[in-house]
Amino acid sequence: MTSNTSNAAPTNSLAAQTNPDFQRIIDDIVDTGFVGIQLRVTDEHREWVGTAGLSALGETAPPPSNGRVRIGSNTKTFVATAVLQLVAEGKIALDTPAAHYLPHLAIDPRITVRMLLQHTSGIFNFTGEVLEDGTIVPGVVAWSGKDWVDNRLRGRDVLDLVRQALALPARFEPGTDWSYSNTNYAIARLLIEAVTGDPLAQVMQRQILEPLGLTDTLVPENSTELGGPHAHAYYRYDDAGKQRTVDVTVSDPSWISSGGDMISTSKDLHTFIRALVTGKLLPAPLLADMLTPESKVGYGLGVIVQHTRSGTVITHNGGHGGHAALMYSTADGSKTMTAALNYVDDADLTLSEPFQQATQRLIEEVFGGPAA
Repeated sequence: MTSNTSNAAPTNSLAAQTNPDFQRIIDDIVDTGFVGIQLRVTDEHREWVGTAGLSALGETAPPPSNGRVRIGSNTKTFVATAVLQLVAEGKIALDTPAAHYLPHLAIDPRITVRMLLQHTSGIFNFTGEVLEDGTIVPGVVAWSGKDWVDNRLRGRDVLDLVRQALALPARFEPGTDWSYSNTNYAIARLLIEAVTGDPLAQVMQRQILEPLGLTDTLVPENSTELGGPHAHAYYRYDDAGKQRTVDVTVSDPSWISSGGDMISTSKDLHTFIRALVTGKLLPAPLLADMLTPESKVGYGLGVIVQHTRSGTVITHNGGHGGHAALMYSTADGSKTMTAALNYVDDADLTLSEPFQQATQRLIEEVFGGPAA
């Protein structure tokens, strides 16, 4: 295992010896089985940046201190923000049926835009469902195992994915429950494109990325490359009874579309989440809407609202196919924690529990742990 803090900001930075626990924790995370991690913790006065582990298996270099990573479901926060900006412009209304904007799709007319963003629509998740009793209902697209590895460069059409999902039985009546569904955010993408007349990538660039100077954040569409410095992602799968591990850094993320396809860095994620919670992207009433959680799991509109001993924390995490990203901020933006991880993924999500445990350790160290 290799660790590194030499890439921390040279001025106004929190030296490793000031808070050695950060470095100790990310070293421990690598020891649980991750290939590498890059962590960024900031407050109003200081910044700490550190890495642990490797950028690529079989090599000795640590992960780049601000390398690009596939951020998975952190994408949802960006998409929700773009929708809410269009609400502010009067082009979308949160409590209007989504079918009003997308009449060519068979969307239940009771499902509002708000329900899409808050995962209370009941629409089937096109990447599959895990029911309360543990039963797994396969999705309409392969996203694990040999099928995903063999087809990871294949492009997918978002409209086709949505139509297939809408043809399947809903999880529940609209607005009566909560269930995480990537289909909700694929529909949100189609909604954005319908009301603006532009591809999501252009809207995101115009409304969020360019104003904030997020030069390492992009909507890849069908592009398979990350571009820029990055750590490598891996996937382990069974091939005729043999375990194989392959580098899947290059892959087409259109199979998940705006449910989780974006690329970013820990620095850009810090800039984005801080700008969001401090009102630089949304007017106050819409930001308040976004940060108002539903009761089951605390999901707002594209964000999760958590309570720690030091106050409210706004977050969304994501990961798949050997890359993952963390994004946390206090509600006032005074402290943020962002991270990029690279690892060996598999169909059994073997590192899921270590990932959750590692994340909780970081939350406790940075934000004080869950409220009593």
